[in-house]
Amino acid sequence: MDTIKGIKGVKDILPEETPRWRLIEDSARRWALCYGYQEIRIPLFELTALFARSIGAETDIVEKEMYTFPDRDGTSLTLRPEGTAGTVRAFIEHNRAADPLPQKYFYIGPMFRHERPQAGRLRQFHQFGVEFFGTSDPRADIEVIALLWRLLSDLALPALTLEINSLGSSGDRAAYKPLLRSFLSQQESRLCVNCRRRMKTNPLRVLDCKVPDCRAATESAPRLIDHLSPEALAHFDQVLAGLVAIGIPYRLNPRLVRGLDYYCLTSFEITSTHLGAQNAVGAGGRYDGLVEMLGGPSVPAVGFAIGLERVVLMLPRPSSSSFNECLYYVAAFGEKGTKLGLGLLEELRRIGLSAQCDYRAITLKAHLRQADRSKCRYAILVGDDEAARGSVILRNLSSKAQEELPLAGLSSLLKTRTFSS
Repeated sequence: MDTIKGIKGVKDILPEETPRWRLIEDSARRWALCYGYQEIRIPLFELTALFARSIGAETDIVEKEMYTFPDRDGTSLTLRPEGTAGTVRAFIEHNRAADPLPQKYFYIGPMFRHERPQAGRLRQFHQFGVEFFGTSDPRADIEVIALLWRLLSDLALPALTLEINSLGSSGDRAAYKPLLRSFLSQQESRLCVNCRRRMKTNPLRVLDCKVPDCRAATESAPRLIDHLSPEALAHFDQVLAGLVAIGIPYRLNPRLVRGLDYYCLTSFEITSTHLGAQNAVGAGGRYDGLVEMLGGPSVPAVGFAIGLERVVLMLPRPSSSSFNECLYYVAAFGEKGTKLGLGLLEELRRIGLSAQCDYRAITLKAHLRQADRSKCRYAILVGDDEAARGSVILRNLSSKAQEELPLAGLSSLLKTRTFSS
């Protein structure tokens, strides 16, 4: 019988890898809570119409990358390709706009896109994202950028650069697109097949193409930032001034347009030279019209998302397995010792001390071999002799030093030692 294997572009995250994931996720939660964001958990799948309306029917994501399937009643459903649309749907459905406070959410979880699998880009991938609803003030843009920058800097990721642009208002883009199309039509022969198609449907995306020939062909394209309304320009200037004021360095990137149709005004990415062509670690921007577009009230919003797989690729590898470290290995052997050991294991775990035992081992020698393999810090030896004396032997598995301790009150003693050291 053939072995069933995992799906291409969908990876297992094995126990030796999960400590790095937990480090990232714990950091993300800590920073989000520090900035006043609360966790929201949205469904893995939604009505297809939600993504077609929000992301844009002519974007690559909707046209080519979504996992869409009919429900049993024929309703078209889609595995979520990103987190903002579902968060906005929940915001509208639960009437969160009625709350007098601005609403600030974060989420962590898997997303799904049918892409060509490569390093840091999978078909099931994971994102951490934040959404800030309720204010058009440029300081909200500064806040979400600061949160993204502090989080990635706290993780000590190498060679980070904040790239920023303004996409102006919908009116600014409507006036700019004919200018861009006119320029692109003169360069059409130099563009890739994708960009020739985008020229007609979504010309701004041509500026974001990573194909070297396309980048060369659009080097002298008119810049959207040069065609902003006074209001959009003032908003952008305030964002840049705020970043300077709080000490976050940035680089203007007029080609930064983002792949989702709902963005407006501030658009940003944090990139790293350690990631190759697909160099964005996290990205986001303002999307003031999206809540209204999906049937809600007119509520401005701004947010970002981080690709966790890309962060994992860049995170320095821990020098040891300390993240997964178990403190105590209970080496219980002999008839009486085995019975005592089972109770001791449960007692240690109940008061919050990590402990394990290999139930297959029946001799002291076998237990000590497994204790060393387990990477525990200490072994607690309890055999029939120790049971008769009402004691245990505590063995330091690194130094091999041993001491005899009374069995009565042992777990409390070990807890005191653990949390005072």
